[in-house]
Amino acid sequence: MYKLIVSDLDETLLGSDGKISQENIEAIKAASKKGVKFVPNTGRGFASVQVLLQKLSLYQEANEFVISYNGGAIVENQDNRVLQTNEMTYEEAKGVFEITSQYLHNDTHVYTLNQLYIYNPREEDLAYLKPRHVNYHIMENDDFSIFKDDKIMKVITMNPDQEVLRPVHDKVMDTFDNQLNASYSSGMYAEFNHLGTDKGTATLELADSLGIKKDEILALGDNSNDLPMLRKVGMPVVVANGTTEAKSLAKYVTKNNYQTGVAEAIEKFVL
Repeated sequence: MYKLIVSDLDETLLGSDGKISQENIEAIKAASKKGVKFVPNTGRGFASVQVLLQKLSLYQEANEFVISYNGGAIVENQDNRVLQTNEMTYEEAKGVFEITSQYLHNDTHVYTLNQLYIYNPREEDLAYLKPRHVNYHIMENDDFSIFKDDKIMKVITMNPDQEVLRPVHDKVMDTFDNQLNASYSSGMYAEFNHLGTDKGTATLELADSLGIKKDEILALGDNSNDLPMLRKVGMPVVVANGTTEAKSLAKYVTKNNYQTGVAEAIEKFVL
């Protein structure tokens, strides 16, 4: 029996408009009633997940959790109590920012534990963030020293054109001799975390604290930042709109996309 469900959000549980279908809501609530934990496992910060938690009846609940920043933080829903972080070093984050900020066709996100800052924002990026309840501050200049005393969870760069995005990703990884965790998400972000920080490691750390074995975990995803999560659980599931690479790791690919794919998997394997 599966005791823990971890799910990516954007393009897995949520649609292109950032909304969740009633079918997915009802399936998650039914699983919760059976005692199965449902944990959003997202690249986003946990603050942006609060509206979703309300819809799932998990808001401010003790012993319920969110994994955010691609595994950079594990947070208990009650009082948003941060249980664990695995942040970048200041030197890592600064180095990534110094590279990405040189590419004027990209914007750059700097995620601290509690805030998002965006440098050189693109309008389509801000439009994407709005329905997802993501709050942010615009960086007026490239003075990275403002983060000197912060926990920096990740730095990402954005461009909707993969041919523009990929060279930036490659430049960062070459500069750091691949000693960062890097992934792509939502078809327009290249994301950089501290090496060893990923959704899969955080999933197993949370599961271990709950006495849950990896074979008792079902994970749902769609993209490259979900790959470590899919590799490390007993039942990796990818929604129909997932990437070819993600589907290659799945034990089950849903017939439906993000609209009802999560509900389909929960009904098949949990309910």
